[in-house]
Amino acid sequence: MTKSDREAFLADVHVGMVGIARDGAPPLTAPVWYCYEPGGDVVFAFEADSEKISLLRTTGEASLCAQTESMPYKYVTVEGPVVIETPDVAVDASLAHRYLGKELGDIYLGAIADSVTFVVRLTTARWRTVDYGPFVERVLAGG
Repeated sequence: MTKSDREAFLADVHVGMVGIARDGAPPLTAPVWYCYEPGGDVVFAFEADSEKISLLRTTGEASLCAQTESMPYKYVTVEGPVVIETPDVAVDASLAHRYLGKELGDIYLGAIADSVTFVVRLTTARWRTVDYGPFVERVLAGG
């Protein structure tokens, strides 16, 4: 993928898989909601008492993979350092509305109103991308 292709793909709505290293165990991987704008950081919100926050405080870095679930398959993986910021209800609302829509997002936000979440920003230091679309197009065209 070109730089603009990969950034546009990552900016689309996908459930991502975050990966965080653990000492003496396989990396923690978990599905996550995220937000990304081309040229910026990947933004998550994790509960303050989650294992993800604890591990991020220790490792200071993470990876994220976003993919399509149907053909032609594509994926973008980013890796880099993270910064953990104070809770921000605007980020929580933005993520809830992005993934659930306004009505369900507001219901979700009401359900988690007593939770404390930290904003995590992942700087995209390394990218890996694959787009199988051109391959599929060649095969379907008989080439």
